[in-house]
Amino acid sequence: MNVELQPLPPQKNIETTAVLKQVAVASRCLAELKGVSFSIPNQDILINTLALQEAKASSAIENIITTQDDLFKEGAFPELGLSAAAKEIARYAQALHAGYQLVQKNQLLTTNHICEIQAVVDGQRPGFRKIPGTSLKNAETGEVIYTPPQHADVIIELMGNLERFINDPEMSGLDPLIKMAIIHYQFESIHPFYDGNGRTGRIINVLYLVHQGLLDIPVLYLSRHIICTKADYYRLLQQVRDNGDWEAWILYMLEAVQRTSLKTIQMINGIREAMQDYKTRIQKDFKFYSQDLISHLFSHPYTKIDFIGTHLGVSRLTATKYLDQLAAAGFLKKAKLGRNCYYVNVALFELLAMAERE
Repeated sequence: MNVELQPLPPQKNIETTAVLKQVAVASRCLAELKGVSFSIPNQDILINTLALQEAKASSAIENIITTQDDLFKEGAFPELGLSAAAKEIARYAQALHAGYQLVQKNQLLTTNHICEIQAVVDGQRPGFRKIPGTSLKNAETGEVIYTPPQHADVIIELMGNLERFINDPEMSGLDPLIKMAIIHYQFESIHPFYDGNGRTGRIINVLYLVHQGLLDIPVLYLSRHIICTKADYYRLLQQVRDNGDWEAWILYMLEAVQRTSLKTIQMINGIREAMQDYKTRIQKDFKFYSQDLISHLFSHPYTKIDFIGTHLGVSRLTATKYLDQLAAAGFLKKAKLGRNCYYVNVALFELLAMAERE
């Protein structure tokens, strides 16, 4: 039986020996990730490409499923409305971008910002829950496992408390990674929105790390780890609600940071090596080589003639010539969607597909 949700900070010792040991490991891995991310000249490349992977994984936790191909096509041809699931996942990536810009601009992560993020995720602006009746159920049995706060004034009060915990360092001296785990638990337990709580909560995770200076750009995405350990994720969340078992939950989240940091470092190194390979070979064989071209080809797995024309400031005929020559040389794969042509970055697509398989 879960007890009434209490405001933060938790009123018990959380920094146990096991937690502090795991904080040290996770912090080292996160610091390495922060450093490695600087090895990519254009930071937008990482934000764009890795945000797609996170959006897909985070949405899959909520049983919003699409293929990588549909997701990438949605990015290239949003006007065609190819897949409802892909469109919903694309909104997640847009929400992440919007949240990152808000944190950069304001150096804060407020309840208003969280509402703006959720509105992009959900595609509408209903705000915090106002009508009682929300409960969380076991997907298989239908049994109610948790009832979040029901009354609008309580939700507002708890979210105000959460905002202070996020932004006011005087409220708690806990390590930021421990605080991230607590923030995620508290947000998911308040469950302030009618829909999109899980996806919004996972965006808050990485934005909080940026807010704290542990990352410069939002490239640590925990959703893939949560998918692989979904049963543990929900079980450990519920154990905090039921009996205040903070240690197991925080250790789970710290391990997620550690493992995800190492996976992301591997991905970034792969992207950097592929970019260098493309740069060397395209510069050697094609007079139209430019760093802007390389940056564009790695900003999204799929591109098309209009994108190249706009990005490089060349005519449609010239853009077509560039892309067709790169496709003939094996850098890109040309494909058609109806009457539309698009081009797949072979190396980048394979890197993202490999990460999906692991």
